[in-house]
Amino acid sequence: ELYTWGRDEGEGRLGLGPGRGPNEAGGLSIPSKVKALPVPVAAVSCGGFFTMVLTEEGQLWNWGANSNYELGRGDRVGGWKPKLLPNLVDVRIIQIANGGYHSLALTDDGKVFSWGYGGHGQLGHSFTQNQKVPMVIEALADEFVTHIACGGSTSAAVTEKGKLYMWGNAKDSQLGVPGLPVVQPCPVE
Repeated sequence: ELYTWGRDEGEGRLGLGPGRGPNEAGGLSIPSKVKALPVPVAAVSCGGFFTMVLTEEGQLWNWGANSNYELGRGDRVGGWKPKLLPNLVDVRIIQIANGGYHSLALTDDGKVFSWGYGGHGQLGHSFTQNQKVPMVIEALADEFVTHIACGGSTSAAVTEKGKLYMWGNAKDSQLGVPGLPVVQPCPVE
């Protein structure tokens, strides 16, 4: 079961639906069960204004804001109700990570999908456009990734050989590699 709390402004990132007004300083201070989620949850990850869960079967459900395609459904329709992410139904996901407005998913065969806002290069493709649906990061195709993580506008992956790759916003040297451009759209070791 999943319980959420905090500020629910925007498009319902808590997944609780109507009738859940603020009860303390504009937010929900009491954890409340996400009753609209019909499947057992194995993991949860929070983005800026959206939420994503990984089920025990390796499927992704998400809800909340979607103005930057962060829900990965191909449109910009958000909302509080949890929905299955249709584009990855035939793929077994083992780990999820969210940044401010983007998402990563790791498959059981070591591939990384990304989608959402790409303006800082945080999607790991050779471009900085937003990605409407999950897309494999081809620059990591020859690696077997075992762990993923996101910062607000950065992304990271660790391989089975212990290599760390990072990409995205390098404005404040947060990628750990000297001399990178402010926008680093491709993974660097």
